[in-house]
Amino acid sequence: MTVTAPAQEATTTAEIIETDAVVIGAGPCGLFAIFELGLLDIKAHVVDILDRPGGQCAELYPEKPIYDVPALPTVTGQELTDRLMEQIKPFGATFHFSEQINTLKREADGRFRLTTDAGTECLTKVVVIAAGGGSFTPKRPPLAGIEDYEGKSVFYSVRKIEQMRGKDVVIVGGGDSALDWTLNLAPVANSLTLVHRRDEFRGAPHSVEKMRKLVADGQIRLLIGQVTTLEGADGELSSVQIKTADGVESVPCTAMLPFFGLTMKLGPVADWGLNLHENLINVDTERFETSEPGIFAIGDINWYPGKLKLILSGFHEAALMAQAAHRIVYPNKKLMFQYTTSSSNLQKKLGVK
Repeated sequence: MTVTAPAQEATTTAEIIETDAVVIGAGPCGLFAIFELGLLDIKAHVVDILDRPGGQCAELYPEKPIYDVPALPTVTGQELTDRLMEQIKPFGATFHFSEQINTLKREADGRFRLTTDAGTECLTKVVVIAAGGGSFTPKRPPLAGIEDYEGKSVFYSVRKIEQMRGKDVVIVGGGDSALDWTLNLAPVANSLTLVHRRDEFRGAPHSVEKMRKLVADGQIRLLIGQVTTLEGADGELSSVQIKTADGVESVPCTAMLPFFGLTMKLGPVADWGLNLHENLINVDTERFETSEPGIFAIGDINWYPGKLKLILSGFHEAALMAQAAHRIVYPNKKLMFQYTTSSSNLQKKLGVK
């Protein structure tokens, strides 16, 4: 199964939505937060600036293998997203895609009022910020007319490897993304040229070694230089001009992938009065609560001593966050810790009993 659209229709009503929790961000950590909250009968609405679930994981490397998710020796960003979406089905979360939270304020009754740029308004007892690095956009190379080619023959991410089959691919960059896609696309491209401004790379050493072997075997080209000019018509590239130490070379190109990094911004979150640490949200390690009671932050967007930016860590943070959120949503209800393996109550919620 491939998730290409919201699991449920995005809400467009002008009515104020009342819910237990609002999760900001539909990446892996945000999706798993829905699961952990759902086990505790906490209903969630989810808001994401992207038009589909998966966050950066599915947006930037949907077909790139991930090797450190427990019990899954290898899984792609899209596969992980699909599995998480399947896992949270029993809890009926409502998704609001292509929306960004613009304002957040606490009401007199202690709840939070959130408004999106699309006019969606929510009243919620708990806010969970799982927005990764915040809003992000790829850095655009300073090339004249590149906007005309974007989305047609210039791409900042690869959604499907097969879309690159038979193309003359030029990859620009020297980091992990550039190297990973060089290795992944070499078998399917008609030709592949990796361009970097210097013969040193920031990516993983084993990836650099594999790339250099492909070059030595004549399967791909490595040019040390910079792309200076795009050539083509109607949004379709035909070639690019590359300036090297030996002069300017015209290289056939029907698909160019520039990997110059991302511009990450906290966006409106930065204006919510939360304690920040180097543009990340400070949290405690007992509840993963921010400096504002009732607002939690999990995943890459938070910081605490010893923080590791791993999906695994975000899943752990989601579990502890949900336990703390239950005390806010149900202040007079005692929480009994249960295991999904032995609790018939939890298994009933999951639809497996």
